[in-house]
Amino acid sequence: MAGVQASLLRTCLQTTPAPGDLLTRKMVTSLPAELADGEEDSCRKEPMPWDFYSPRPYQLRQRPPALLVATSFTMATIHEILGKLSLLGNEEVCQTAYGSLKASTNFDAEKDAAALEAAIKTKGVDEVTIVNILTNRSNAQRQDIAFCYQRRTKKDLNSALKSALSGSLETTMLGLLKTHPQYDASELKGSMKGLGTDEDTLIEIICSRTNPELHAIQASYKEMFKTDLEKDITSDTSGDFRKLMIALAKGKRPEENSVVDYEKIDHDARDLYEAGVKRKGTDAAKWISIMTERSIPHLQKVFDRYKSYCPYDMVESVKKEFNGDMENAMVNLVQCIQNKHLYFADRLYDSMKGKGTKDKMLIRIMVSRSEIDMLKIRKEFKKKYGKSLHYFISQDTKGDYQKALLNLCAGDD
Repeated sequence: MAGVQASLLRTCLQTTPAPGDLLTRKMVTSLPAELADGEEDSCRKEPMPWDFYSPRPYQLRQRPPALLVATSFTMATIHEILGKLSLLGNEEVCQTAYGSLKASTNFDAEKDAAALEAAIKTKGVDEVTIVNILTNRSNAQRQDIAFCYQRRTKKDLNSALKSALSGSLETTMLGLLKTHPQYDASELKGSMKGLGTDEDTLIEIICSRTNPELHAIQASYKEMFKTDLEKDITSDTSGDFRKLMIALAKGKRPEENSVVDYEKIDHDARDLYEAGVKRKGTDAAKWISIMTERSIPHLQKVFDRYKSYCPYDMVESVKKEFNGDMENAMVNLVQCIQNKHLYFADRLYDSMKGKGTKDKMLIRIMVSRSEIDMLKIRKEFKKKYGKSLHYFISQDTKGDYQKALLNLCAGDD
């Protein structure tokens, strides 16, 4: 058994990614001979460390490699090693501390898969069971459920739900089956597919994601659609708007620096003023450079300093200097930099205010932020609009679709 353990450790160490790389299933498919000829793997009841970070969709139509189940000691060792390796991808990709949706305790993927199979086969479809399972499991747990569902039914869970559900509920459930990078990648592809571009979706995702999130999205986009995200953005946009989106999509914004450079803060604030409000016309290149090549904390201080040069705040200045898609993108970017949680609270309010509901926007934000920062978004929502996000959702939606969104909201403030 010592030889097996050593071989397993050697396999892991040989596939160690470079710092910043994403850990994927490809890195752990080469098993030592001692385990390669063993029994067929059973469905996993606990998420493996690579599940959340992997930009690669599950290859469920292929027989998966044998699971590493030699001994409890071996599994614990592998979990520990892979857990540490996964952190190299940067923990920012999975910020669960302020997420409203937590991993289910006593999780059993096989049991959930069986319940979903029964719910889908039920005459009329048992939507309640489907909603209760998928909106009360973490993303990694949902990936395991899909894995087990494929094993027991020989059918893809995504396809099964497409056939069983419809409308906004279907959209929500299918979104929950994707990993976070896959979901953002599919939303971006949808925003640029066919005639015209859904600029609002493109702007929201590109302006609000962190560097690690953008890198994971790029990898998923390439894997899923066999083309580069930047290439599609270039084809579907133009002018300064294109330049801004491409600069942001690269995910190269400097990280926070503990040293505050007050001279550079003042210089950037003055440059923004002189490149915009102070002059006739706008030096868009200067604005794009500063807004995409500085850290978030630095820009927050620049915005404060800007007030000493200009009688208008940043949003007002942007509206005076730009128009169309560029204005929309710059306003969204400024708001994200100032307070990302308030930004999403405002977007959620906009999706439900007045007659009708912008379901696409509502679903996208609820699905994508539920495990990241929904608790902070809820707090900002209640603070600004006087009533809770839970209340607004309950008033603006109905049925099992409402239940799904309320579960993702996970509480009334």
